[in-house]
Amino acid sequence: MTADLERPQAADTGAGLLEKEARLTDHLSRLGSVIVAFSGGTDSAYLAYAAHTILGDRALAVTADSASYPSRHRAIAAGLASQYRLRHEFIVTDEMDNADYRANAPDRCFHCKTELFGKLTAMARARGFAAVLDGANADDRGDYRPGRQAARDHGVLSPLDAAGLTKAEIRELSRRAGLPTWDQPASACLSSRIPYHSEVTREKLQTIEQAENALAALGFRVFRVRHHGDLARIEVGPDELARAFEPPMRAAIVRDVKAAGYQYVTLDLQGYRMGSLNEGILLTAV
Repeated sequence: MTADLERPQAADTGAGLLEKEARLTDHLSRLGSVIVAFSGGTDSAYLAYAAHTILGDRALAVTADSASYPSRHRAIAAGLASQYRLRHEFIVTDEMDNADYRANAPDRCFHCKTELFGKLTAMARARGFAAVLDGANADDRGDYRPGRQAARDHGVLSPLDAAGLTKAEIRELSRRAGLPTWDQPASACLSSRIPYHSEVTREKLQTIEQAENALAALGFRVFRVRHHGDLARIEVGPDELARAFEPPMRAAIVRDVKAAGYQYVTLDLQGYRMGSLNEGILLTAV
């Protein structure tokens, strides 16, 4: 089983995992009807699948369509919904209209999730769904995640967390269910590539997305393009660093990332790690 680069740990594959799965099933059954905030990532994909399995068409998976959400992730979400016959819709979110979001302070995610959960809870009220769910898991409890406050503000429930399921356990349950997302690398919105206090703009997001699409096309699996003005600082998975430094590949990376709009291209020798831009809060934002 592929290790989660953000929080590597072993999954409980025995009776404890089955007990947590049963707890999740009971929770979803008692809710009766739900809207699942469905990004297409490992956690929300498993939650949407479980909700559909238990509730059928009384479970609606909804994916945000926004400038900060990579188009390849929208395609993953749509493909999963089609493959597993999930009831699925997209909803346009307008966090880019919020000056507090664009200011890109450390609470940026609060403003993004406030926009998303506000629209999802309004949809739930209008259509008679009992609850809105997100994919937060038990591992998220100790992290700094301002989006969790937005979830609490809107009464959004986190059944994976309530069941005590960790990321590794969700991957294991996803593997058993045959979901292709079981070993999918962790993902985050494109705005997370921009240093705090450097304004989020549509142009920056488009440049980042084009550069990351280029890395995906070159066959890299785990990567981020960190945006530092006209410099792209590329992080790839530690096991992919050697390949990135092979002369033909290095030349291809430089060519394609420059074509996205960057003047300078660097490879971070530490490789990908969660929240690396937190290290740069004291650096001058561009």
